[in-house]
Amino acid sequence: MAEIDASQAYSEELCKANEELRKSLQQLEQRSTVKRGFGHDVDRCIALGNQLAGLVKDRFLKEYLEENQETKQEVAPGDQVHEVPVHSERNTISGGFSGERCTASKRKKYAREVMAVKVRKPDKPTKLTLCFTSSDLEDVVPHEDDPVVISVVTVGRRVHRVPIDHGSLADVMFWLTFNNLQFSPDQLRSYDGCLFGFMGDQVEVRGHVELRMNFSYGTSASTINIRYIVVNVVSAYNLLLGRPSLNRLVAVASTRHMKMKFPSLDGGVITIKSD
Repeated sequence: MAEIDASQAYSEELCKANEELRKSLQQLEQRSTVKRGFGHDVDRCIALGNQLAGLVKDRFLKEYLEENQETKQEVAPGDQVHEVPVHSERNTISGGFSGERCTASKRKKYAREVMAVKVRKPDKPTKLTLCFTSSDLEDVVPHEDDPVVISVVTVGRRVHRVPIDHGSLADVMFWLTFNNLQFSPDQLRSYDGCLFGFMGDQVEVRGHVELRMNFSYGTSASTINIRYIVVNVVSAYNLLLGRPSLNRLVAVASTRHMKMKFPSLDGGVITIKSD
């Protein structure tokens, strides 16, 4: 009689375990469908892996485990690949004249330039070296990773609070600065491209304006034309010098030395200190 009761209890436990296994497999199938729709593979899902590990531990998936036991390699806990969820991205400023969108006319222009045979004279080699030494640190006040912020001269006015931004693909003028320099809206030229900020969101562009900028220190100076994209954004700065102007100026900035250096017209080196 006791053997019959034990056998009946074992049968009930086995039926209960099979029912739980069936429900677990259904849940796994539903979750796998959801996971595939939201961007990562089932094989990399930590939650599903933990649930399968629990089933294996309870010896419910013994037949499937033995089938692949010979070919499956064990992975050490430190070597497991965990997928880190990415909620958003932080980008540099992109767009501008160097990052304009690709259109059919621009693709045709590029094709014509590629097919055309052009003979370009090589650039003259220069012996000028732009470098920073320990002497450039003598007048530097200790700071907490401050950016290099300079002042420039344009249209007869000195403009302060102009940061050097190597991460920006555009030279930017803010709308308040445009008004403070007493420019007329008629001086704005249309701009059909887009400008994207650090958050990846599109910035409202009013147009662009080309200005002649003077970079000087003492009696040495260098003057270049810069096309600024005028944006309707509130900022603590007046202008933003990005890679286009820095490359045209052949400038090198160092946040450690809080200075920017570039060649002068007479073949020397101009050093501008951060404000």
